[in-house]
Parts: sequence; C-alpha cells; structure tokens
Amino acid sequence: MNDEKPAKPVRHLLGLSGGKDSSALAIYLRDRIPEMEYFFADTGAELPETLEYIDLLEDYLGKPIAKLNARRDFDYYLKLHNNYLPSPRQRWCTINLKLLPFENYVGNDEVISYIAIRADEPSRAGYLSTKPNIKTCFPFKDDGLNKEDITQILEESGLGLPKYYSWRSRSGCYFCFFQRREEWVGLKKHHPDLYERAKEYEKGEGESGKVYTWSQAGTLDDIVNRAESAPEQKKTTPRSKKLIDRFSDSDDDKDSDESCLICTL
Repeated sequence: MNDEKPAKPVRHLLGLSGGKDSSALAIYLRDRIPEMEYFFADTGAELPETLEYIDLLEDYLGKPIAKLNARRDFDYYLKLHNNYLPSPRQRWCTINLKLLPFENYVGNDEVISYIAIRADEPSRAGYLSTKPNIKTCFPFKDDGLNKEDITQILEESGLGLPKYYSWRSRSGCYFCFFQRREEWVGLKKHHPDLYERAKEYEKGEGESGKVYTWSQAGTLDDIVNRAESAPEQKKTTPRSKKLIDRFSDSDDDKDSDESCLICTL
C-alpha cells in the first residue's frame, strides 16, 4: 500500500504593486492562467491612489488579492537601522517589507512567479529568488510586449492608468527615495500630509548625531524649493508627451532604472 501523499500542485503567483506593468500583466494572464494567485505587499506607506487601484483591480480580476504585511512596520526597521534611511544602496525597506513577506507567503511550495518586465526593458532582471522552489517567468518579454502594449491593455480593460501617474512615475511608498525632484513636488501638492510625514523622518538622528535625508541632494524642502524656483521651461512638460512617459527624459535620478522592481512594476 502506497502511503505517500500526492504532490501539491505548483502555485502560480503574480505580485501586484499598484503600478502599470504588474496590473497589465494580471489582466493579460487572467484568462490564460485561471489558477493564478495575486498578492500585494502592503508596506503601510502606500499612496491612497495605489490602494484604490488595487481594489479596482481586484474587482476586475474577480478573485481576492492577498494582502501581505510584514510583522513589523517601517518605523520598527528604521529604528533597527539606527534611523539610517533606506537608499538605492541600502534597500532594507524592500527586503523587510516586500521580499520577506513574499517568501513567507510562498513557504516551501513549488511556485512560478510571474514578473512584469517588458520586452523593451532588456537591462532589467527583476526579482530572482535564491530559493530553489521559486521559478520566475517573464510573459511580456517572452511575447514581445512593450510599453505601448501595456498602455493598450490597461485602456482596453477600462481601468486605465492609476491616478498617481499624472504626477508620479512609479508606485511604491510615498517616501520612496527613487523619486525625482518633480515627484517630491507632486507629493507636496497632492498629499501635503504625507509630504510632512516624509520630512519628519529626515529629523531622525542616529547614534552619530547625523540627520539623514531621503536624497543626497539635500533635505526635502531644499529639493522642492530648488525645483519650484527653477526656470519655467524646465518645469513644463511638453504637451505631446503621455503621462506614462513624462519623467523618462529626466536625469535627476540616475539610479531610476535600478529601482526596486518588486515595489514599482
């Protein structure tokens, strides 16, 4: 008599950030992979527009989006890192608030993780787990879909782009250190309360007594004041540009292409 338990089926997982690419991928694969599980790692520092869009997407997909939460919040990990704010080279926020909750959600199950990197992003690798039970798949790259295709998918679904794309180029935390100058200006304009909270974090001092800032360019007020006082022609976006492209020519943040993909796709 064979007492072996039948093998568990492979799980198909798609992580949603509230950004355009992962949302489009969920729509693209909805009918192709009906057993897909969707999840959203909520850091507790998401924009209201992001949470609103996740709810709309959940209705469109017709199944629940699992909400993953770290056991500790951002403030806990900030204290653990002696008030040293995360940066492109010290992404402890992504590790603790996004990656670890995801790996805990997976456990030891055999998983195929679907990543929304497009065919026109050859330099991006995405999240590659060191756990042997997590395999990655890139449907947009495999099928040759680019930015225009993603926009079309969202428009044809009726969802369109998340509202924050009118002033921001990425999803992720409201205080994301990858934001460019004009995006900090946008945060101040659209969510002054969240802008003030982000400023409060800059007042934190570590054991050295140093005040850490979100950007090497200075405090948020320094960055915003410089952006608001810049010549008008530099602040104006050409009307011919789509909202999805409006920040693509800026070199304020040379690390933008290396941003935390699990947060922003």
